Amino acid sequence: MTLGFIAKGGVLVIPILLCSVLVLAIFLERVIRFTLMRARGAGLAEKVISLLKSGDAPGAARMAEQSNSPMGRVLRKAMDYRNEDREVLETVIIHATEEEVRGLSRYLQALATIGNIAPLLGLLGTVIGMIKAFMVIQEMGGKVNAAVLAGGIWEAMLTTALGLAVALPAMVIHSYLLARVERYEARLHDGAVTFLTALTGRK
Repeated sequence: MTLGFIAKGGVLVIPILLCSVLVLAIFLERVIRFTLMRARGAGLAEKVISLLKSGDAPGAARMAEQSNSPMGRVLRKAMDYRNEDREVLETVIIHATEEEVRGLSRYLQALATIGNIAPLLGLLGTVIGMIKAFMVIQEMGGKVNAAVLAGGIWEAMLTTALGLAVALPAMVIHSYLLARVERYEARLHDGAVTFLTALTGRK
C-alpha cells in the first residue's frame, strides 16, 4: 500500500498506524530483553549454590548481583535471609519471583489492549466513511453512479482492513511473549527450588 492509498482511510488511520509502531517497538524490546536475560541467568543457581557450599557467601552474593538477571535478583534477596526459617525464606523467594514476573510481563497488557482497540478504531473509521459516502449521495440527490458509490465504500472499508492488519499480529505477538514469560517464570521457580533445597540440605 502506498502512503496515498492509506491516507484515503481518513484521520483514524493515524492512531491505527501508531498502534502498529507500538506493537513493533514492544516486540523488539521484549525479545532483546528476554534473550539477554536468558544468557545472563543460565546456570546461575548452580554456580551460586556451589560458592555457598564452598563457604564463599560474599562471592555468591556478588555473582548473583553482577549477573543483572531476574534469577540473580531472586537469589540475591534469598541470600539475605538464608539463615532464617524455611518458611521465611520461602516467602521471600515467592515475593521476589512474583516481582520479577511482573517486570517480565511489562507491556504485555498494552499489546492485548492494542489487539482489542485496533479493530474498533478500524470499524469506527468505516462507519464514519460510510456516513460521508451517504451524505455525498444525499447531496447529489440520489443521482450517483456505481463508480462513485463503490469508491466511497472501499475507502470507508480501508480502516477496518488496517485495524485488523494491526490487531492480528498484536495478538500473535502477545501470545508468543506471554508463553516466553511463562517459560522464564518456570525457570525462576526451578532455580529457587534448587537453591532452597540446597540450603535446607546444609542445615
